[in-house]
Amino acid sequence: MTELAKSADDRLTRLWKEWRGFVLFIAVMVVFRSAIADWNQVPSGSMKPSILIGDRIVVDKLAYDLRIPFTLIRLARWGQPERGDVVTFPSPRDETLYVKRVIGLPGDIVELRSNHLIVNGEAAVYTELSDAEVAALEVENKPLYRFYREQIGALNHIVMLRRDRAETSYQSFGPIEVPADHYLMLGDNRDDSGDYRVIGWVDRDRILGRAHAIAFSLDYDHHYAPRMDRFFEALP
Repeated sequence: MTELAKSADDRLTRLWKEWRGFVLFIAVMVVFRSAIADWNQVPSGSMKPSILIGDRIVVDKLAYDLRIPFTLIRLARWGQPERGDVVTFPSPRDETLYVKRVIGLPGDIVELRSNHLIVNGEAAVYTELSDAEVAALEVENKPLYRFYREQIGALNHIVMLRRDRAETSYQSFGPIEVPADHYLMLGDNRDDSGDYRVIGWVDRDRILGRAHAIAFSLDYDHHYAPRMDRFFEALP
């Protein structure tokens, strides 16, 4: 080995000794975020008012199963998504990471009529929020929307509908039966969500995990100011 090669080898060995702890930490964190838990940025308003643009949501990737990191291959499965769960998954259309609410389970008969949900023949109950409840929501342009609490079985959360949106076919579908091993997803911002009505069914193996809470939130419209009241807030 020449003197030059020996010097380069010594430098690489020295660098590895100095940085191996950091490199191993990064490697462990990457695997952790892929298969155990993650925090995802929310770039769109399709889940308003529950999740806002700028929220960082905590996703439990062990909620339903254990995957080989960086793949959709399952090593073990111990649970199934329930109606009302907020989950993340790569879109079957273009692999973009989505966050939506589970509405239809395998075998369910789901219908949407003028933005009114019907599951297995049971119509959801819609209760309009009071002025005080609307005032507490962190949503812009509130006068443009109507806000309701949507309740059907264990499903209980707030949805928002545009006041100025003329009725279209986008607000109605079905009745349709959810295929085996598939789920029907909708966004809480019903008139502005690219969900089942755009991407179709979501295969069970595509579901990466369940979103439990908001880790932190930044207001992009106000110089990325932190929304302190949303830090560590549980998701409905």
